[in-house]
Amino acid sequence: MKRMLLLVLGILTISPSAYAQSDSELIEQTLAAAPRRARDDASVVKWSADHTYTTIKEGTNTVVCYSRADERDRPPFAVQCTVKANLDRVAQNRKFRADSSDNDENRALVAAAGENGTRAAVEYGSFFSSMNGQDQASAGVHTTISMPNATMASAGFPENRDQGGAFIMAAGTTEAHLMIP
Repeated sequence: MKRMLLLVLGILTISPSAYAQSDSELIEQTLAAAPRRARDDASVVKWSADHTYTTIKEGTNTVVCYSRADERDRPPFAVQCTVKANLDRVAQNRKFRADSSDNDENRALVAAAGENGTRAAVEYGSFFSSMNGQDQASAGVHTTISMPNATMASAGFPENRDQGGAFIMAAGTTEAHLMIP
């Protein structure tokens, strides 16, 4: 009985540290999503449960990267980069995701904020580059360009993927962005 108790206590003591990620590991992983030319001078932030962040690597350009692996329904390797001007939007996105139980509920929170004017602004023309997968080696890359309220008439890009090439998703809304195939 004593041995079993010691074994359980030992496992409980070791387990949290076995999965802890050092800041240097987090920095290395998150910078994988940064554009190559901006990577060395990018900032890296670590998000807290209250949707605030701590800067763990201060950069000299406007690019900022972070992990999203702690969010609901994300794969084990999920990192993203954008520009510092979008961090309020990212914080709001994280809150919406935490406050919702599925993607439909999350989309409803985003849409409601867009309609009532409380949606955090995104910098027009800024990028979001994400890497998602079971691990870094197998992660896919996805890049979008923010174009809030853009339409085919205002930006010249089609509003669906049927024509091939880049297109505006969520045209005419605060969520409008250029999808890069």
